[in-house]
Amino acid sequence: MNFPDFELPDVLKPAFDGRVKFALDLATAASRETLRFFRTSEFQVERKSDRSPVTRADKQAEQTVREMVAKAYPDDALLGEEFGSVAGQSGFEWIIDPIDGTKSFIAGVPLYSTLVGMTVNGEPTIGVIAIPALGEIVVAAKGLGAWYGQMQSEAQVQSSVPLTRTWVSKQAELSDGLMVTSQSDNFARRNAMSAYHELEAEAYITRTWGDGYGYLLVATGRAEVMVDPIVNPWDVAAVAPVIVEAGGAFSSWDGVFNIRAGHCLGSNGLVHEKVLSKLRPFGGK
Repeated sequence: MNFPDFELPDVLKPAFDGRVKFALDLATAASRETLRFFRTSEFQVERKSDRSPVTRADKQAEQTVREMVAKAYPDDALLGEEFGSVAGQSGFEWIIDPIDGTKSFIAGVPLYSTLVGMTVNGEPTIGVIAIPALGEIVVAAKGLGAWYGQMQSEAQVQSSVPLTRTWVSKQAELSDGLMVTSQSDNFARRNAMSAYHELEAEAYITRTWGDGYGYLLVATGRAEVMVDPIVNPWDVAAVAPVIVEAGGAFSSWDGVFNIRAGHCLGSNGLVHEKVLSKLRPFGGK
């Protein structure tokens, strides 16, 4: 199983002193590292203090990214899920999740993602969502749009796959749309199962194809809304600029653009307020 090179459009190559190109390089390197372990017996599953799983693939992919950042932009800060934070002086911070959806990865399900985000003085500015096992990627930068690519055949591994602009759907009614989330019982952890059931009843179809893949579906017009009851900054720093630059809306359950709120949703914008109306009562819980 391979992950191709993707060709950035010219408008993105010099952006933010080359950091958009570098974000793509980080996501590509980490994706390839995860694929070395995917559907093999080589990864080792451990349990973190919160009982969530972590694998050798998570750790090695993140270490690869950390080494690349330290070499290319030593003054940038970095936050990763597995190894914590490194302070910086430049105002730029890389926020990474080498495997978003570790449980899917462990189960051999190809919907896990690799997330690379970058903030400027705390503001999400660059985002990359890669789906290594499917050969899909979205790259976004503030003010420069969201760009999508997918490997169509193994032959493309030998050449660069071009990225093209991507947009959210124009479906204005959730009753005709797709809602995705991650693990549905996470709503219970926020005492919000009633909101989940109301949204499930409202949506035409609901699926738990969540984590970073759910946001990629929204950004490429295949789903109308992705709802997350429980998130950390590394889960959403990359997806926030992707959703916004694809023409959608991103917010916490309180309706605020905040990657550190602990809950969020990304949508095509047209169904955002209707979904928020069900979630707002639980935003502070």
